[in-house]
Amino acid sequence: MRKFMINVNGKSYEVEVEEVGGSQASMPVSAPATAPAAPAPAADAAAPAGSTEVKAPMPGNIISVAVEKGQKVEKDQVLCVLEAMKMENEIKSPVAGTVVAVAVTKGGTVNSGDLMIAIS
Repeated sequence: MRKFMINVNGKSYEVEVEEVGGSQASMPVSAPATAPAAPAPAADAAAPAGSTEVKAPMPGNIISVAVEKGQKVEKDQVLCVLEAMKMENEIKSPVAGTVVAVAVTKGGTVNSGDLMIAIS
């Protein structure tokens, strides 16, 4: 049995793997590398109470952000573009209002359910 530390969506799991068949040559197992520190969240990453939260529908990379804090938006206006599985997905505003928080940046990544933008 060999033990490994596996990181999945920011959570660490210790797993044991049993080699079945093949040679019994021993491979050196190095200590798990320290995961790089997650980038600090944007200063306005928390959505104010009562605002409409636009959350990531799936994990992916932020290709562009079309709005900034304080900007007025209309319903169905493109807020940002999320690339997932080699497809570009336009994330649109579900409501008209004013952007009160932008928690993503161009080139950043999101997990499913992460807050991207808050509108009041």
